[in-house]
Amino acid sequence: MDKRQAIGSWLSGPRAAAEEMGVDFGYRGQGLGLPEDGPGSIAPLGRRFGALFIDWGLCLLVSYALLSGRDAQAAGNWALLVFLALSLVTVGTVGATPGKLLLRLRVIGEGGTRLSLPRAVLRSVLLVLVIPAVVWDRDTRGLHDRLSRAVQIRV
Repeated sequence: MDKRQAIGSWLSGPRAAAEEMGVDFGYRGQGLGLPEDGPGSIAPLGRRFGALFIDWGLCLLVSYALLSGRDAQAAGNWALLVFLALSLVTVGTVGATPGKLLLRLRVIGEGGTRLSLPRAVLRSVLLVLVIPAVVWDRDTRGLHDRLSRAVQIRV
């Protein structure tokens, strides 16, 4: 075995190299007791990003129309506050933002239960900080989901 195979090439990464050597990582969500696909499985990244863009667009619209005095630059600043409020209210009560509802996603606790309000607050605040949302684990859960013990699933 050469060094490149052991370390992993810069294109495929170390996980692909480890899988070629026979390491079984399982599917996303297996360690959380979730199904591999279908309802209840880990939400795919495309849908999650789509839901985020829908929610952000809604927040921009609300902040532009109601809070910024029709100033597009100020609307972007207000949109972050509106996004925080939207996330707190919707994830804390029904478990999904409007974008997640449209794309048939839901946020639940790791044990399959509804996310408690304190955990929804923690998740929302970390999500607004952005950095925790772009640090993922092997199940493609952001750090904001890991720290709040939440998982986004398909409905």
